[in-house]
Amino acid sequence: MRNGTDSIQAGRSGRSLAWPWFLVVVIVYAGIIQGLGALIGVDTSHSDSQFPTTASLVRNALIPIGVSIVFAAAVVTWLGWWREVLHHRAPVRPWVRWVPISMIAVAVIGLNYGHLSDQSISLVVCLLLLGLFVGVGEELMFRGVGVQVFERAGLTEGKVALYSSLVFGLVHVSNAFGEGAQALVQALVVSTSGYFFYLCLRVGGVILLPMLVHGLWDTSLISNLVGDEPQASLGMMLIILLQVVLIVVLLVRRRAIEPAAPAAQG
Repeated sequence: MRNGTDSIQAGRSGRSLAWPWFLVVVIVYAGIIQGLGALIGVDTSHSDSQFPTTASLVRNALIPIGVSIVFAAAVVTWLGWWREVLHHRAPVRPWVRWVPISMIAVAVIGLNYGHLSDQSISLVVCLLLLGLFVGVGEELMFRGVGVQVFERAGLTEGKVALYSSLVFGLVHVSNAFGEGAQALVQALVVSTSGYFFYLCLRVGGVILLPMLVHGLWDTSLISNLVGDEPQASLGMMLIILLQVVLIVVLLVRRRAIEPAAPAAQG
């Protein structure tokens, strides 16, 4: 059952975008990030850190992701989908709200405060901006455009969640250019995170909630990777633990996500 999405299908506005063309859009999106990073990026191969300096964070990530946000916004504008992208009407059962609540709480607790206190103010500020940019850009592309593409194709909410999350994970394989085979494992993990962000979209009914959760989540993870000497924290283990717990809970309760069907009238 589509839980009401069929009833609003006819009222959807804007242009159409078939899923193969969405994949092309995603390839361009990933190409912008990787291409700009390669073009203007700082060589960090001499360091154990992903972002040892403010300049490396800005040029390797902040600028490329910022440009990708402009591209994603241009795609939504051209399609004329802003109303549907910003507001998503697909309710879930009340217990699912614990997905965003737990993710926000763990992201805030898991931030590597001690390590960040040893970094420059400019690096910390740019890290916070990076988290914001990642949350806005990736959610706009995948929980915004992607969810709309699969919903407009007439798929059930379960398949919309699955396919949009798989594409979200696969695009991170592009990180293999810089990280090798590790990116394949990352893509699998990111796919599960994409499903959590999709549930955040359904809980909140607006894309701002998954943007917030995603931004905090990535900021907390990246807080361990900045500076001359990256430093993992217990908070990072807490993030990993929550990810495992959420996977198990959602596998067990996957059939209890959709709202209960209304009782038949006598």
